[in-house]
Amino acid sequence: MSDQAELNEVLQIKNTTKRATVPALEEILYKPIKVLDHGFVRVIDYMGDDSAVVQAARVSYGRGTKKSLQDKGLINYLMRHRHTTPFEMCDIKFHIKLPIFIARQWIRHRTASVNEYSARYSILSNEFYLPDRENLTPQSSTNKQGRSSEALPENIALRVLATIKEDSLRCYKNYVAMMNQDEQGNIIDEDNVGITRELARINLTLNHYTEWYWKINLHNLLHFLALRADSHAQYEIRVYAEVMLDIVKAWVPFVYEAFIEHRKNGANISKTGLEIVRKMVKGEKVDQESSGLSKREWDELMTILS
Repeated sequence: MSDQAELNEVLQIKNTTKRATVPALEEILYKPIKVLDHGFVRVIDYMGDDSAVVQAARVSYGRGTKKSLQDKGLINYLMRHRHTTPFEMCDIKFHIKLPIFIARQWIRHRTASVNEYSARYSILSNEFYLPDRENLTPQSSTNKQGRSSEALPENIALRVLATIKEDSLRCYKNYVAMMNQDEQGNIIDEDNVGITRELARINLTLNHYTEWYWKINLHNLLHFLALRADSHAQYEIRVYAEVMLDIVKAWVPFVYEAFIEHRKNGANISKTGLEIVRKMVKGEKVDQESSGLSKREWDELMTILS
């Protein structure tokens, strides 16, 4: 059965429940949302909604015992004061297809339950990530783990893309040759014996795609999004986080608004930084040398205040 046929079959299933459901999330349930060239994010299951956060905070029965405005105010209070437990009462499960090098960065968030496609058991498909030319940039001179804002000259960018594509195709060709099996698992040469899949996979490049189920509670998801939907995050993981942030908006709109207000577009200022802000408000002149902050800390504070 093809992936599309399987998806169509799943979408025909109708369930009834007394649990809270979210129409906007039900609308996109199981449907892949495209990310990068071959990747996607799709919601497989979820539990809870805005009212579940409120219910847990009040330890109350059911829904609708308070007005919507009061619920929104309580969620903002919880977010503002970092009361995290009520947000742990909501869970969501994603099916995600992503390049291996992004998966290895993503897995550092150890607060989720993960089950990844097994390349020991199955054969990986010949799909690999090829960056858009505008996303090929030199190493940043100020950030050891980031990109420069400068674009590569066109001739260099095209050469890099050609190299990535050539290496990816060659390594996959050798991958199936070493197993003596094609992508569908058919024997290539009846007179040869291939090596095991678990060893053949070591020859693949990190831009090949993998897939996993990723289940996480809302509190830990918001922490992930605060880091990975940030402008400083690597582009390839940020685009996944931005899609997931839109899903959060559809799922728990009150929580989403509070998150944007107090976390994503808010700021955390140190004790010394706060003292500097108070002096500035009073009209006192403060510079980096007299502030007690390092140049990096000073620059970060000025960025927040600009």
